[in-house]
Amino acid sequence: MITKDSGAPAVRAIVSTGLAAAVGAPLGLRPPQVWSGLRTGGVTAGLVILTVGALTRVPRVHQGMVDRTVPPNPVRWLSLDIPVATAWTEEMLFRGLLQTVAMRVLGPTFGPLAQAVAFGLWHIPDARRVGDPVLGTVVVTGVAGWVFGWLARRSGSVLAPVLAHTAFNESAAVAAIVLQRR
Repeated sequence: MITKDSGAPAVRAIVSTGLAAAVGAPLGLRPPQVWSGLRTGGVTAGLVILTVGALTRVPRVHQGMVDRTVPPNPVRWLSLDIPVATAWTEEMLFRGLLQTVAMRVLGPTFGPLAQAVAFGLWHIPDARRVGDPVLGTVVVTGVAGWVFGWLARRSGSVLAPVLAHTAFNESAAVAAIVLQRR
């Protein structure tokens, strides 16, 4: 089983991609879907970055970013851990593998909802580790999981949610680093 702490980023990415491919997930990594995924993901990433930037002005969010523990190697965090070990891996597992299987079993309405709920629950250990409210984390990440699933279905490519997911995590991480250095 792939957990958030298992293995090197490349191993996690390869295993999760292999699992998604094994169930025949429509990953959309070839033209024309790849172009649609890049366009949709790029636009969404831009909106996400602007939103995170604006949210840093909210006192509670600002303080949370100041209080966040930044890993000892922020370069690795930003270049490998977030985009490869987290965003790519989770998108392959949830929007690739789980959404595909859930839609086959539960249909086009409840399948995406099931993967979104699972994505929210997946983040409970993270919330506990960093001291975030568990219920709030599950709700926010569950909604994000549903949006990521919608992006994948809308664009026909898992690249759209990969870019959106990466943009959210990266912009929040960079904001935390910048705010802590001020």
